Amino acid sequence: MTASAQEYFLFTGTYTTGSSEGIYVFRFNAADGSATPLDSARISQPSYLAVSHDGNFVYAVSETGGNTPGSISAFSFDKQSGKLTLLNTRTSFGDYPCYITVSPNRKWVIAGNYGSGNFVAYAINSDGSLSDNYQEIRHAGSGKDRSRQEGPHVHSTVFTPDNKFLLVSDLGLDRIMIYSFDESAKEKPLKAAKQSFAEAVPGSGPRHLSFHPNGRWLYLIEEMSGNVSSWQYKNGTLKRTNSIDAHAPGYKGDRGSADIHVSADGRFLYASNRYAANDIAIFSIDQKNGNLKYEGSQDVIGKKPRNFTLSPEGKYLLVANQETDDIRIFRKNPETGKLANTENIIHVGNPVCLQLYPVR
Repeated sequence: MTASAQEYFLFTGTYTTGSSEGIYVFRFNAADGSATPLDSARISQPSYLAVSHDGNFVYAVSETGGNTPGSISAFSFDKQSGKLTLLNTRTSFGDYPCYITVSPNRKWVIAGNYGSGNFVAYAINSDGSLSDNYQEIRHAGSGKDRSRQEGPHVHSTVFTPDNKFLLVSDLGLDRIMIYSFDESAKEKPLKAAKQSFAEAVPGSGPRHLSFHPNGRWLYLIEEMSGNVSSWQYKNGTLKRTNSIDAHAPGYKGDRGSADIHVSADGRFLYASNRYAANDIAIFSIDQKNGNLKYEGSQDVIGKKPRNFTLSPEGKYLLVANQETDDIRIFRKNPETGKLANTENIIHVGNPVCLQLYPVR
C-alpha cells in the first residue's frame, strides 16, 4: 500500500447546539493515527453524512423539525484542497432526518426522517446538486412500546450490496422495510419488494444495518433492546437467524445502542452503546454461518458514542463521542479484533457521524 493510500479524508457531522458550526473535514493518517484539520462548512445540525463513491460530493441532512423542517444539502468536495462548497439545499419532507445515503452511481440520494417516519429519494443532477425530481414514501403503524413507538421512526436507509434493493430500518414499527430499487429510473426508483418487510423482535427498535463482505449476512443493531440480530440476505429477502446482547454480561444500566459495522476482512463486528455503557462491543464472526460471539468491549473514554467508523486498511476504529466533544482513535488488533487506545484525540463539538474517504 502506498503512502497516499494510508491517508483518508475524515468527514465529521455534528450537532450545532453547542460549540460546533457544522461539518468538519480532517486528513487522517493511518500510518500513525494522527489527524489534521482541513476545512469546515457552516450548516445546521448535520447529524449524518454520505460521501459519493467518486469522492467528489458530500450529502448531509439537517436534523431539524417542527417550525424548521428537516433538509438535505449537497456539497462539492475538492480532493486537492480538502474544501467543501455548498451546491444547494432541498427539503427532506419531514422532521428530524437522521440518515442519508447515495447510490453507487450517484444517481439518487435517499434520506430518512426519524420524527415523521418517512423518507425521500432525490435524483442528482450531473453537477452533484439535488434536482427537483423526488419520491417520498411514508410508513404507518406503531410498535409495542407506545412511549417510543407511537408511530413510525425511520432510522436508516441502506442499499443492498447488489444495489437492487433498499433496506429501511424503522424503529417505531420494529421492521426492516424492503424496497426494490432501480437506479436508472428517471423518476420513482423505489417500490415495495415482493417481501415488503422483515419483522424484528417486538420492542427491539431497529436502528442501523451492516452487511458482511460476502453480501449474504446482515447485522442489525437494535437501539431499544441493545441487541445485535443476525439475518440472511438473498435476492431482496431477509430471514432472521439469531440475536446476541451487545452489552457485557450482567449489565443493568439503560440501553441505547447506536451504530454497527463489520470489519473489512469480515472477521469482526463492532457496535456502539450509549448511556451507562459508553463502549464499543466487539464480536467475532463465525466464517461458516455468520454467527456472532461476544469477545468483550472497549470503553470509549468519553460519553454517548454515536456513529463510528473503521479505517479500510484495518488498523483503526474512530468513534464520535457526542457529549465529550471528541473523536477517539483506537488501534485494532488484526488477529483478535480487540481495541487499544492510541491517545490520539480529535477535538470537535458534538460529533455524531464519521465518514472516511481515501486520499488518492
